[in-house]
Amino acid sequence: MVDIVERDYLRPVLEEDPGPAAPAAGGGGFVAGFAPPTPFALHGCVLTPDQVLEAGWVEVEGPTIKRVGAAAPAAGIQRVETDGIILPGLIDLHGHPEYNVFAPWEPPKLFLNRGAWRASPGYDAVVKEPLANLKKAPSLQKTLTRYAEARALIGGTTAIQGTNGTFSNLEESLVRNVDRWIFGAHKARSIIDLDRTPPADITKLRTQIANGDVTAVYIHLAEGVNATSRAEFQALKDAKLLTPATVIIHGTALEESDFDDIAAAGAKLVWSPQSNLRLYGATTKAGLARSKGIPLALGADWQPSGSPSLLAEMQVARRALTEEGKPATARQLVRMVTVDAAGIAGLDDQIGKLAAGRPADVLVLERRDPDPWESVLDSLPSAVDLVVLGGDAAYGRAEWMRDLAGLSPGDPDPDGTERAIAWGKTMLLDLRFSVRAQAAPPPNLAALRKDLITRDPRIGPIFA
Repeated sequence: MVDIVERDYLRPVLEEDPGPAAPAAGGGGFVAGFAPPTPFALHGCVLTPDQVLEAGWVEVEGPTIKRVGAAAPAAGIQRVETDGIILPGLIDLHGHPEYNVFAPWEPPKLFLNRGAWRASPGYDAVVKEPLANLKKAPSLQKTLTRYAEARALIGGTTAIQGTNGTFSNLEESLVRNVDRWIFGAHKARSIIDLDRTPPADITKLRTQIANGDVTAVYIHLAEGVNATSRAEFQALKDAKLLTPATVIIHGTALEESDFDDIAAAGAKLVWSPQSNLRLYGATTKAGLARSKGIPLALGADWQPSGSPSLLAEMQVARRALTEEGKPATARQLVRMVTVDAAGIAGLDDQIGKLAAGRPADVLVLERRDPDPWESVLDSLPSAVDLVVLGGDAAYGRAEWMRDLAGLSPGDPDPDGTERAIAWGKTMLLDLRFSVRAQAAPPPNLAALRKDLITRDPRIGPIFA
């Protein structure tokens, strides 16, 4: 049964997803969860890629952002005084969502490459065996992914990369999956192991890239610290897959000449320093890559060895860049999980930036530093006060969510929401979002947790 886990983990995304049979209702292409009944405006310190609006407003109408600016909204629009930092929903460009249902794995030693830890008895016992136990119940496949996406959402992430080729429950997407069907098209693909990808698939992929049918290919590459890991880059070049569409994930073993080749090709890089450091004791020369002009984004990787949230990954990235002698500013790091990540994903006309006419994917964080960019870097999921996805309030402070619904003190909470105590704050959470209409709404967090824990008690907590 453990072999099924390995099979699913390695399965690439090489075929085009089918689109929805009919246009989906609700915000941003999702079936509506808790959609505030009237337009609303968030007031606080608004961050855009190029400026800071210390007393700015983000107005949301339906699934889109209506206006971003310093002027107050018109009378009658529901307002929320956040006293916090308002920025785009975060974009995690490297993850393996279904693995994020467990507590982190403690690697017993450092490894030379990904093949070494995959073959270790400790990894089998702590990760693969419990996941295989869950996969014995086919109905839990959707539950696995949705619980993991709930974790991402509660951490401020509204778009993620990394679902494998067995992910057939596209209607269950709680956050936007950037390498699947998104905004009316499926123009991304992903590969875990290049050497296990059939030559015919590589040839087809090259043709799709040349024709413009595929604009982003996520490839795990050079993940490790030995010559075997670095040799994967030559294999990529030999396969003629070093292109402007190529997004290299990890690249831990790459050297300066390799980064020169990547820059010349117009390829991109996604970096997961926490996972690299825990597994290999070293990480990608990301500062060197940045100095070559290579677009760089971050990914929290997965719960076994990576960070528990993208916010936490940003803190590790800052320390790693400083250790490399090529520090980045807080603003540059925030860009790596917003506008720069959107550009790498080929979605910079849709997500990663707060601007009128764009889908309303909005994050509000508690203010923790006078410098707003530093405040974001000081944040963890405990600082998340509100997450809006496609105009729908998916997770937020209970009093704000109730105000957005226009409720009086004695009224029950908005239909479909559930209460959660998150690091001492009373929050409301709505997990009904999906990309296709369904006969019944997806289960709430309590039901997801119960289904998983009943099957295996080793499920990791979210609010911890």
